[in-house]
Amino acid sequence: MTADTDTFTFPDTAGRVSRDRDLSGLTWLRVGGPADWFYQPADPEDLAATLAALDPEVEVFPMGVGSNLIVRDGGLRGVVIRLGRGFNGIEVDGTRVTAGAAALDAHVARKAAEAGVDLTFLRTIPGAIGGAVRMNAGCYGTYVADRFVSARAVTRDGRIVTLGPDDLNFRYRQTDLAPGAVLIEATFEGPEGNPEELAARMEEQLAKRDATQPTKERTAGSTFRNPAGHSSTGQADDTHEMKAWTLIDGAGLRGARRGGAQMSEKHSNFLINTGEASAADLEDLGEDVRKKVFQSSGITLHWEVMRIGERSRD
Repeated sequence: MTADTDTFTFPDTAGRVSRDRDLSGLTWLRVGGPADWFYQPADPEDLAATLAALDPEVEVFPMGVGSNLIVRDGGLRGVVIRLGRGFNGIEVDGTRVTAGAAALDAHVARKAAEAGVDLTFLRTIPGAIGGAVRMNAGCYGTYVADRFVSARAVTRDGRIVTLGPDDLNFRYRQTDLAPGAVLIEATFEGPEGNPEELAARMEEQLAKRDATQPTKERTAGSTFRNPAGHSSTGQADDTHEMKAWTLIDGAGLRGARRGGAQMSEKHSNFLINTGEASAADLEDLGEDVRKKVFQSSGITLHWEVMRIGERSRD
């Protein structure tokens, strides 16, 4: 049972709280309805105390920078938690890098490279560290799991805990992070590298990304997971038979449209908002693609983009 968020009183907090916060402007796709409650904690202790005091039947959703997210048009019932200042620090100690969950992946990669630590795989991954850990983000054959040491999180009942690799059980685009838990910090260990060489590698990765992906469009990154169970390696011998974009192309869906939503002409595994899409347009087009890919190939595509909230009743 979910508590009625229209009738409960939000606990006292040092953070910022607002009602009926429109979330569309906080997602890269620029769609979606409001959250009943929107909470920005002041620090980890404030977050822990607030979750401990919050009715356990009230659902909470930790939201990063909205890079991998469709918020449905009817919005969210419950509390959306968004980390900001106080959760975005980055520290380097030898070959270990500790980053707040709100630190952008790209910033962590750059700061690590400047210190001679190779976390370059993070450079082209959209979003923040909390989401990267939760989804075991990866690129060019390297995943968060390959560099992960530990993380700190606040559980739904308000405990601050330390999590190791076994606790998260990393898999392709999945972990076992407990429902309602909020990641607040993660530590990684990377190989040593020459800062100039690492910087050059990241520039090459960015150039390749911009040449092959619709980086100037409103998108949420890769829409579907690769059925092969791993991300692209970027190597010359990388095969494409079980890549999501290959299957979408094979079903004749590159450039497919529904309302203001489109599968990108540049990279067919990227769902884009051409300007006037609703969340329903985007999700329904994605479901059309899944259905037609299955009809074409017998393979079921699984969403990589998260979809949360309720559909509009209009």
